[in-house]
Amino acid sequence: MSNPRNLTSNLFFFIFTFLTILYVAYTFPRLQPKQTNLVFYVHDHFTGDDSTATTVAGKSGPASNILHFGTVAIVDDPVTEGPSIESTLIGRAQGMYINSQLDGKGLYMVFSVIFTDGEFKGSSLEIQGSDIFAMKEREFGVVSGTGYFRFVKGYGIMQTEFMDIANLRATLKLSVTVKHY
Repeated sequence: MSNPRNLTSNLFFFIFTFLTILYVAYTFPRLQPKQTNLVFYVHDHFTGDDSTATTVAGKSGPASNILHFGTVAIVDDPVTEGPSIESTLIGRAQGMYINSQLDGKGLYMVFSVIFTDGEFKGSSLEIQGSDIFAMKEREFGVVSGTGYFRFVKGYGIMQTEFMDIANLRATLKLSVTVKHY
């Protein structure tokens, strides 16, 4: 048979513990995420002495054109503060594009923006999404990050600042908004 004093003590203990946990949960300061807004430019050059991208696979093998469905390209593009290639270099965009649209007008992109200079030196953002380059603005996801951008999530808007289809050269403006701790 149970002792009524033990039941009362146990009940008091459980109520006290529950109330303590509630108090701590609602009064303990919560870490609020920071929001960072960035604008930078990616210079994508498939041709010339300063080429930064190349196709590695496709219907015609490595010689395939990135504008054809099924072509895979690898990039190591300079990232600058301004639209000119001569503006301050702040990093590299390294990853790949896959032409994933039957008419050849859309790319699936996945790449890292690795900051090599400036405020975010040593940090990176992982970008993923669709690039239907005939559209004026395209939205993409920021799915991960390192360094300053640990635990990041966000999005970006890509705009074409310059495009030379004949020579496969483009300058892309990326406006990125991320939340991180």
